[in-house]
Amino acid sequence: MGNRGMEELIPLVNKLQDAFSSIGQSCHLDLPQIAVVGGQSAGKSSVLENFVGRDFLPRGSGIVTRRPLILQLIFSKTEYAEFLHCKSKKFTDFDEVRQEIEAETDRVTGTNKGISPVPINLRVYSPHVLNLTLIDLPGITKVPVGDQPPDIEYQIKDMILQFISRESSLILAVTPANMDLANSDALKLAKEVDPQGLRTIGVITKLDLMDEGTDARDVLENKLLPLRRGYIGVVNRSQKDIEGKKDIRAALAAERKFFLSHPAYRHMADRMGTPHLQKTLNQQLTNHIRESLPALRSKLQSQLLSLEKEVEEYKNFRPDDPTRKTKALLQMVQQFGVDFEKRIEGSGDQVDTLELSGGARINRIFHERFPFELVKMEFDEKDLRREISYAIKNIHGVRTGLFTPDMAFEAIVKKQIVKLKEPSLKCVDLVVSELATVIKKCAEKLSSYPRLREETERIVTTYIREREGRTKDQILLLIDIEQSYINTNHEDFIGFANAQQRNTQLNKKRAIPNQVIRRGWLTINNISLMKGGSKEYWFVLTAESLSWYKDEEEKEKKYMLPLDNLKIRDVEKGFMSNKHVFAIFNTEQRNVYKDLRQIELACDSQEDVDSWKASFLRAGVYPEKDQAENEDGVQENTFSMDPQLERQVETIRNLVDSYVAIINKSIRDLMPKTIMHLMINNTKAFIHHELLAYLYSSADQSSLMEESADQAQRRDDMLRMYHALKEALNIIGDISTSTVSTPVPPPVDDTWLQSATSHSPTPQRRPVSSVHPPGRPPAVRGPTPGPPLIPVPVGAAASFAAPPIPSRPGPQSVFANNDPFSAPPQIPSRPARIPPGIPPGVPSRRPPAAPSRPTIIRPAEPSLLD
Repeated sequence: MGNRGMEELIPLVNKLQDAFSSIGQSCHLDLPQIAVVGGQSAGKSSVLENFVGRDFLPRGSGIVTRRPLILQLIFSKTEYAEFLHCKSKKFTDFDEVRQEIEAETDRVTGTNKGISPVPINLRVYSPHVLNLTLIDLPGITKVPVGDQPPDIEYQIKDMILQFISRESSLILAVTPANMDLANSDALKLAKEVDPQGLRTIGVITKLDLMDEGTDARDVLENKLLPLRRGYIGVVNRSQKDIEGKKDIRAALAAERKFFLSHPAYRHMADRMGTPHLQKTLNQQLTNHIRESLPALRSKLQSQLLSLEKEVEEYKNFRPDDPTRKTKALLQMVQQFGVDFEKRIEGSGDQVDTLELSGGARINRIFHERFPFELVKMEFDEKDLRREISYAIKNIHGVRTGLFTPDMAFEAIVKKQIVKLKEPSLKCVDLVVSELATVIKKCAEKLSSYPRLREETERIVTTYIREREGRTKDQILLLIDIEQSYINTNHEDFIGFANAQQRNTQLNKKRAIPNQVIRRGWLTINNISLMKGGSKEYWFVLTAESLSWYKDEEEKEKKYMLPLDNLKIRDVEKGFMSNKHVFAIFNTEQRNVYKDLRQIELACDSQEDVDSWKASFLRAGVYPEKDQAENEDGVQENTFSMDPQLERQVETIRNLVDSYVAIINKSIRDLMPKTIMHLMINNTKAFIHHELLAYLYSSADQSSLMEESADQAQRRDDMLRMYHALKEALNIIGDISTSTVSTPVPPPVDDTWLQSATSHSPTPQRRPVSSVHPPGRPPAVRGPTPGPPLIPVPVGAAASFAAPPIPSRPGPQSVFANNDPFSAPPQIPSRPARIPPGIPPGVPSRRPPAAPSRPTIIRPAEPSLLD
């Protein structure tokens, strides 16, 4: 391979990658892309090939690169290439790679010089490369040939700008030495995207093809048309060399020999050639890596700090230490109790914002679900009237009763009280289910110790089941107590006289007329698409009406619907809908809203539907089934009962309604209190005071506190991560100390790039001449203008830190004059005016000590100041 600098960087990057992969992360170095830009046949592909160190790109005269080639170099233990358009095939022969590039180019662009912006993606895997992206771009051309479109120049420029505009791309502006540098389109394009010149390096090719007697010394010394990072000269293989299969190593040796033997370049031979270009680019890569290190370091340090506390506990960890096990057991049981209490009583920390949980769900059972079940049971009108009628007839026997028997009232009331048992026991079951869920949630923190978690769940759940039995016994006892004595002297009981006078229309007992029962969002689900489709509104339910508004501010009322003659029915969930729906309709077959016989109201969950139904029941709007049964029952009874019996049934029905309401009120109040006292509060006390003793009696401490395999693995992973982070930080520190950043060269006056279109500056070629330039008095001599000139002795390239800033030949010229093979000192020709690239009056930053430099003015020197 020809790129030694790259090979030196590979171990450094690999160390970083290994350090990061050991902690399960990727090291995002994002090394820069390297793009070559230049005119047609300027030698761009050759420069790129030399950088990779492989001979694989198509070569020839005219436009050869007709599609962008995105070359991804990937570090691998084996060497092969593959294309994105034929991934399954691996190329180990790089001659086949060249043929495939040519074939793929012809497939898209044709064989008659056509171009295409569609890139060819090639990946080269090798142990001798860094993970880099190199881009070979078509050469800039002016005149279309073959199948090329008339705007070929603009198409190619747009294509190039697309690739070089990225801030992390390095631009190699390639210009052949036998072309006027002032006309370099590559430098102009680079200037557009990189006005500061921070990522542009000038590359001068074909130095061996210049006219005899001319050279590019002033350009390569960055004097004539300066760039911030200067120019590097290279000598590529000729077409004859390529066709003759000349090896890249032999080409590099020939290039070295050329620079050492040429009289105009020998003094800067160590700063010329492909190896120096490779060194410069690799130094840029090193700079980029060094710039990435602070961010990587801070990221690793923050992770290290976050692990410090947990690792401190594990540093001296001994799995079989009984003291550690006892401490952990006590802490976990205590934490379990705290978590259980927080979930039941509620707390400000770790609030679940997605759904109700723990105490909030139990509260909903107490005050929404249980009352809903009671209200449903209370209004089974058909059965109630039939039972009252049978009771009256059975008490009178064969006689026709003149008075309403109070025995019928007691019999019916006792039967209604018994019906309370089912919803009450169902309420207990729902609470037990919620408590079991809470226990499982709290036990999740014990997952590090599976046996402890299992035993804790078992013991607490068993205790809850035990308390469940006692709670149900107590609730059944309360209902039996209510059944044992019918207190007709209760202050809320209406009494016999009021029951006779009471109108049947008062059966629907409503709340206070203007009392708001519920507010919330509901969706009206059955509005047609022509009228706007389903829409969400803010609903307000009172004891007399249902209103809906545009939003919760309740300023813009959409409609108010009276509750008279309204009933509720269930609606099946739509096939494509995730909403749960119920409907409100009018029993007299009237439209409820506009032209709708029923309004379908949708909620997000079945729980919300049940909650709204309970609210409607409180407002006197009942389910459809009950009403249908009631109507049937009323018709049957009315048809079969005589007027006197009907009055007696109505009187007892009113008495039963009044007394059952008193019982319901009492049960609704006592149920939550009983469950809280006998089940929930007792469970909290058990966890705090007795759970630990039960755990000790159920198993020995060592088996309880046996770690899970996952926990042991987690601890090992954490310790490994901790040491890997420290190792990665040490590697970053080593890289910081073992690598050196090259400072950015100072800005230069490159206005010649903008002014190149208005006037042509001095051509870069200069004849070999010893004639003193006319029109220039010696008095102009003074501080050297232009970029800093640093004397560099021959052989000092290894310590040269800023390659883009060329040095002025100082003491070397003396040795060059004594060399029998060297030409006499060359005095380049210069124009009468000062070139625009060297602003007058700019002081030179000459090193303070230059003892070998004479202080007298020599007439032959002024031409070198440019």
